[in-house]
Amino acid sequence: MIKFLGFWISFGLLASSGRVITFDQTAVGRVPAGWTVAMTHTGAEPRWEVRKDTSAPSPPYVLAQVSADHHVDRCPLAIFDGVNLRDCDVSVRIKPISGMQDQAGGVVWRYRDPNNYYLARANAITKNVAIYKVRDGERLQIATAVPHDIEPNTWSILKVSVRGSRFQVYINHRRILQAEDKTFSGPGRVGLWTVGDSVTYFDDFRVYPK
Repeated sequence: MIKFLGFWISFGLLASSGRVITFDQTAVGRVPAGWTVAMTHTGAEPRWEVRKDTSAPSPPYVLAQVSADHHVDRCPLAIFDGVNLRDCDVSVRIKPISGMQDQAGGVVWRYRDPNNYYLARANAITKNVAIYKVRDGERLQIATAVPHDIEPNTWSILKVSVRGSRFQVYINHRRILQAEDKTFSGPGRVGLWTVGDSVTYFDDFRVYPK
């Protein structure tokens, strides 16, 4: 294992240009090195921080978005600065903790800025998974949302596979949704997303170039 931008990577993953981030080398209460906090739209400032969670898939720490503002279109972002990719597989384990309006978490790819990116999100209140493009700050659904029982306070794996204009979304290794879109065809960064008053935990963030 070697240390890179404040987290640990195995030699095998480094050799294949992949990244696996467990957040276990960052002090509690801080944003991990190599990540940028941003937000789409207005509302209370995002609050991303490392927290201890004994249920974490890779214990003891997780990355959490813990501010719970009720602006329904407010979208806190944590963007990983370590890669700039067009085609990739990106996955994370998500655990919705609380929220009256939303209990959601998502994966972002081809991120250009806080108002332009792609997004796959799972929501424990609406019980579905959806895929969007955010263009000039407007979130536009690019495929019909698929019903799926996302349990609160339970870890699930959310993954997106990106190949050109085709995107496939998986929950717990099962493909449940796919879409095509050509709005953002060039490379961009990847990251994490929440919405509204969602308090959501994340662990085992993985990204592999393709």
